[in-house]
Parts: sequence; structure tokens; C-alpha cells
Amino acid sequence: MIGKKIRMERIMNRNSGKTVIVPMDHGVTQGPIAGLINIQQTIKAVVKGGANAIILHKGLVETGHMGRGRDVGLILHLSASTEMAPNKDSKVMVCTVEEAIKLGADAVSIHVNLGDQDEKMMLKDLSYAAKAAMEWGMPLLAMMYTRGPKVKSEYDVKVVKHAARLGAELGADMIKVPYTGSSESFQEVVEGCSVPVLIAGGEKVETDKDILEMVKGAIAAGGAGVSIGRNVFQHKDPEKIVKAISKIVHKGFTVEESLKELKGK
Repeated sequence: MIGKKIRMERIMNRNSGKTVIVPMDHGVTQGPIAGLINIQQTIKAVVKGGANAIILHKGLVETGHMGRGRDVGLILHLSASTEMAPNKDSKVMVCTVEEAIKLGADAVSIHVNLGDQDEKMMLKDLSYAAKAAMEWGMPLLAMMYTRGPKVKSEYDVKVVKHAARLGAELGADMIKVPYTGSSESFQEVVEGCSVPVLIAGGEKVETDKDILEMVKGAIAAGGAGVSIGRNVFQHKDPEKIVKAISKIVHKGFTVEESLKELKGK
């Protein structure tokens, strides 16, 4: 479908075929945390750094719209929960594909926690979103996490590759999963999934080198890019860290080369 192809090109780099996405939907889950208090300022920084797309909830689209400067892809997040809930891992639909179209989005995303007691509801929402996205030619990014009593580690390659495959099987156009810790293990995830696979940034890391090594490992394994939130918008210089990540994703820079550029040497 040409509509979906055109929209995909707004959130993926045409030359590299990869993407750097900065999700900023955390305000729903955690409130106005550091880096997201002034959302427009953060958006300006990551866009200037070269981000291909950002992820927002529907209520912040107008606030975040810059109206000038470099364009950036807009992905509208469809699901939500809060840390105050009895079960924060149970996500519910709070937006539709049709709303996303009206708000000018280039894609939509949905969060699924496999292994949770409400897994069946989240899978149903994923299938519903995939159906609507297919009908409207709207790319769908599925954030597939493994969090439940049967999951010993959400970074275990066995469960991560299952999660990625499941998202593709149910109709997602892109998959976001945790990084499995090594390029060799993450290659198994990529090989078992028929659509582009992105890595999540996870919890805040200790050093810039840690995040860049994770990005490099994912790209070396055949990953299609990253969707990194806190390690970007809570960085001391969001613009510079996005530039460093983008050099690895789109230009094939080494970690050392990106670190040198990040430090301005």
C-alpha cells in the first residue's frame, strides 16, 4: 500500500533503511519526570540532533508541534497505564488509529506485556490496532515486552525472540524489544522476525559508552534502529547523544568514533 510506504519513509531514513526514535510517552506512566517537563524544548533538542521520529500521546501533539525548522516523524501511542495502578503492566487502549490520522501522525505504536495476567486483553488490542492500521495504511510499531510470573528475565533471548515474532505474526510493521545483551544473541531475535526490529533503551544507564555499545551491538546484529527514551531525554545534552546514536545507526560509526564526536574531540 503506497500510503503506508510513504508514511514509513517519514519515520525511517531512506538511505540507511534504519531509524532513531525518541519515545516521550512516559508522562502518562510516571508524570512530568525530568526531561519531559518542558516537552517542546526536549523535542527541539532531539530533532536538532537528528531523530527520525518521536512518540507522543495524543494530548501533547499540539503542545509539541514546533511549526518551523527540521521536520520529524510523529508516532502516536495508543495504549497506557500508570504506576499508581494495582497492575501497572496492564495496558489499555486510550487512542485509535483514526484519531492518530486526524492529528497528523505518520505512525502509531502500542505496548504489550506478554506473560502479564491481562496478556489476552493486550493481544486483542494489538490485533484490533493492526487491523485498523492495515485499513488506513498506517504503520504500526508494537512494543513487545515479556513481564510476568513465568518470565525469569525479560532480556532472555528465548522470550525476546518469541515476543518479536509474535508482534510480526499479529500484523505489526515494526517491533520494539529489549536488547538481549549481546550482538550474537540479538541476531537470533532479528532472524526470527520478518519485520524491522528496534531496541528499547531500558533503564537509565551509567555511561554514554554503555548506551552506544548497546546501539552498536543491535545494529551489528541486523537491527533496524532504536527507540530510546530516558537515556536520551534525561541526558545532560539530548541533542548530542541523539547525534552520536544516529552516527552509529545511519553511518556505521564505531562506538569510539561516536564517543569522540559526543565529547567534541
